[in-house]
Amino acid sequence: MTSQTSHVPQIELNNGVRIPQFGFGVFTIPAADTAAAVRTAVEAGYRHFDTAQAYENEEGVGEGIRQSGVPREEIFVTTKLANDAHGHDNAITALEGSLQRLELDYVDLYLIHWPLPNQDKYVLTWQGFEELLRAGKTRAIGVSNFEVEQLERLAGESSVVPAVNQIELHPALQQAELRAYHQSRGIATEAWSPLGQGELLADPLLSELAGKYGKTAAQIVLRWHLQIGNIVFPKSVTPERVRENIAVFDFELADADLAAIGGLEAGRHFGPDPATFRG
Repeated sequence: MTSQTSHVPQIELNNGVRIPQFGFGVFTIPAADTAAAVRTAVEAGYRHFDTAQAYENEEGVGEGIRQSGVPREEIFVTTKLANDAHGHDNAITALEGSLQRLELDYVDLYLIHWPLPNQDKYVLTWQGFEELLRAGKTRAIGVSNFEVEQLERLAGESSVVPAVNQIELHPALQQAELRAYHQSRGIATEAWSPLGQGELLADPLLSELAGKYGKTAAQIVLRWHLQIGNIVFPKSVTPERVRENIAVFDFELADADLAAIGGLEAGRHFGPDPATFRG
């Protein structure tokens, strides 16, 4: 076990499953490069990997984990349902496909990638997810890009509360209302695009804090996520950056600096807005 691995906190989800708060995302990593990127991440101390059917690199994630030599039970793997696979039966079939591509017997977390309210199938889809949970094909189930209205509907029409909601979240889009709702319902918050696709890192405040703490602007933002309780999984294919991203457990932001970063809120989406996204 590397020193970085030992420093990564574990968050207990609402069904008792524990997830590393810091992980590695593979969005946009080409399939041919994924296995090597995952191996590099494991060597750097990562034990949590976030992929999706839509990313078309699940095979590489599985291959990288196997090549790493780390026992399966020490790795946390998330994948997400493709947008064209909504529906009870489709959701079940889709996960079987993911497991074949990953060459795994189960995943640790399975997410509905987008609610797609125009299709109005996410409740049926969730019922399929509940069956997969009971069958042991996944250790936890959750959602991504859901808003309060959709979470409330799931609560009224199903028996399992999502373990997580993975949403766009960074200093320019802090999602305070949604995070508060999650906390009230025992739903963990996961942040995608945690660095705002890199555009935020030139902000003068982040540059100032980077100088104050002797860290990079990216490390400042990742540390902010951790301290406010988000689960985060930055991605990079550059080995130096992969190692740099996880080197955020040897310092802590002062309360005043957390508050200053809070002042960067701008309601700014860098990715699709769930309120208008139709898949």
